[in-house]
Amino acid sequence: MNSYTTYYKTPLGIAKIIGNENGIQSVSVLDDDAISDELLNLETHPCLQECVKQFKEYFRGERASFNLTVNPKGTKFQLKVWESLLNVPYGKTKSYLEQSKALGDVKAIRAVASANGKNPIWIIIPCHRVIGSDGSLTGYAGGIWRKKWLLAHENPVKQQSLF
Repeated sequence: MNSYTTYYKTPLGIAKIIGNENGIQSVSVLDDDAISDELLNLETHPCLQECVKQFKEYFRGERASFNLTVNPKGTKFQLKVWESLLNVPYGKTKSYLEQSKALGDVKAIRAVASANGKNPIWIIIPCHRVIGSDGSLTGYAGGIWRKKWLLAHENPVKQQSLF
């Protein structure tokens, strides 16, 4: 089955979305200058249009969860780790240790962190919500600055009223 690619400009760079009728296979982020305007303006294949629509809503602050079929390629263990990421709620974080415990093996923390780093579906499978046990924003394939932005986007600090 053919796979299709589209590009969508986000506040964090260009999202490169790959998928087909069986689901989204990959979403990666590229620097703005990595893609020509010509590629950005190509027509989006119908099987990717809903993904682009949901990304637009997410970045406008109108969507807290994605309702898409995902079809990432990975090992059985990686798929299990990525599936567990779908249980980390919008606006919340979980440590790598907590994720390892939830998967049933506290000693698998490095393997879990490695699998998170290989997550092929940016934002939709929310590995950006996993942090170090000490609260640090350790490791993020898209760059720590993007992870920080995403966490702030999902959990904006509310200014308290003084009166």
